[in-house]
Amino acid sequence: MNNIVYYILLLPIGLLSISFHEYMHGKVSNMLGDPTPAIMGRLTLNPLAHLDPVGALALILFRIGWARPVPVNPRYYENPRKGLMYVALAGPASNFFLALVFAALLRLSLMTNFFGFYYLTGGNSTIIYLISNMLYMGVSLNITLALFNLLPLPPLDGSKILMGILPARFSRYFYKLEGPLGLIIILVLFTFDIIGKIIYPLASFFLNILV
Repeated sequence: MNNIVYYILLLPIGLLSISFHEYMHGKVSNMLGDPTPAIMGRLTLNPLAHLDPVGALALILFRIGWARPVPVNPRYYENPRKGLMYVALAGPASNFFLALVFAALLRLSLMTNFFGFYYLTGGNSTIIYLISNMLYMGVSLNITLALFNLLPLPPLDGSKILMGILPARFSRYFYKLEGPLGLIIILVLFTFDIIGKIIYPLASFFLNILV
């Protein structure tokens, strides 16, 4: 598959994946009583509402990206620390869910001649090849996004999950890394391929299980 075709297939899968990720953050926060995501227009799957330029560039360059964080207000939660943890968990969980969906579609399509696409396309092997690759890409990308976001580095979801598990006194260490400093650390780790060496072996393990 040449690079142009790869990115054409990656774009819709990537936009769906990061949009669903952020939507689920907002949805869980809203379910916990926080109206902020709805007020800010983030309870939507419209990728334009969630797109982050740096995260989109990272998705293209490193196959791991992110969107603009959904604003939430933990003061609405009955238990703010646990509430934030549940909201954070919703993001990676949504990507694991999408990975399962794409894997199921890929397996089912192989068993049923791609839902009849073989006949609808007149047996066009190119279209069938593209469909299978898009589904496979959906599995791979969502596993990678889930694992990446589980890293305990602010502002990633993993840091907020860990904050909900650890005693409250440790939270101040994570807060110090929120904002530009945490993002710089992540970009440096990307540059030296440290994150890739952590994520991709795990992603390959789960990918082999699913497909």
